Amino acid sequence: MIFKNPEYLFLLLILIPLIAGYVMRLSKSDASLQISSTRYFAGFKKTKRLYLRHVPFALRMLTIIALIIVIARPQTSDSVTDSTSEGIDIMMAVDISGTMLAKDFRPNRIDAAKAVATEFINSRPNDNIGLVIFASESFTQCPLTTNHAALISLLHSVQFGMVDDGTAIGMGLGSAVSRLRNSHAKSKVIILLTDGSNNTGDIAPLTAAEIAKQFGIRVYTIGVGTRGVAPMPVQTPFGLQYQNMPVEFDESTLAQIAQMTHGKYYRATDNNTLQSIYQDIDKLEKHKLEVKEYNRRSDVYTGFALLALLLLGGELALRYTMLRRIP
Repeated sequence: MIFKNPEYLFLLLILIPLIAGYVMRLSKSDASLQISSTRYFAGFKKTKRLYLRHVPFALRMLTIIALIIVIARPQTSDSVTDSTSEGIDIMMAVDISGTMLAKDFRPNRIDAAKAVATEFINSRPNDNIGLVIFASESFTQCPLTTNHAALISLLHSVQFGMVDDGTAIGMGLGSAVSRLRNSHAKSKVIILLTDGSNNTGDIAPLTAAEIAKQFGIRVYTIGVGTRGVAPMPVQTPFGLQYQNMPVEFDESTLAQIAQMTHGKYYRATDNNTLQSIYQDIDKLEKHKLEVKEYNRRSDVYTGFALLALLLLGGELALRYTMLRRIP
């Protein structure tokens, strides 16, 4: 239910001074009589008049509430939407290997990737989007879904250590392809984000790219890492420590994957460039959506008007019968 004139609901605030005034009036109208003992009154039963003395005021307050709702014009809305779209199915494949903890991004590469991916998901409310994560192996963190709140929650729960360390780019890409191969969407896209070179897994990256090509899947590859050196996590006898190390990864393979699948390769060197890359992909992968929407609204204030009339009648009936004051 919606209201045609919702601003009139602020009139409900007048109930506060009315109730306060009623309470103050009651406190001042109590009569007092000093007697030596109340035991003589113990046998007297309380009359119905005593129990009902506050009911007229309560009925009047309810009457006012019902009348305010009437002038706010409550309505029911029946909405019918007829839409046709060329939908896009998008799988995000994100590297969660140890080097993704490097601090050349704020606060590190994994958290920066999650923050930017969240903005990307929120910018595409009509698309099916899923998530694959990979290190030494890969698995689907979230299948294709339009429930983006659940997807974002699962994305935020991603962290280093969920799988053994390593960089199986081919496995990550292969898992994303597997999720899209049976898709009937007009456009199928994978966004592959990594900061390393393939060093484990049963599938070579270019083999996975060839499979993606056969299924008509475009792959956008993102290489993450500043140019030069970056604070990298290193396991030492004293625990995990950061040391400046050269940033190296297999840009050539990532570029080949994008070229083979008619996608595009990007190099992200900091948070800002990573954000602009996702914005660029967002512009490239726009879908057509035509929506015809019909709204039918019906007034339902009649019921509240009848309720106000009944409440008012109940108040008057009590005041002039059981609670009638004798002059």
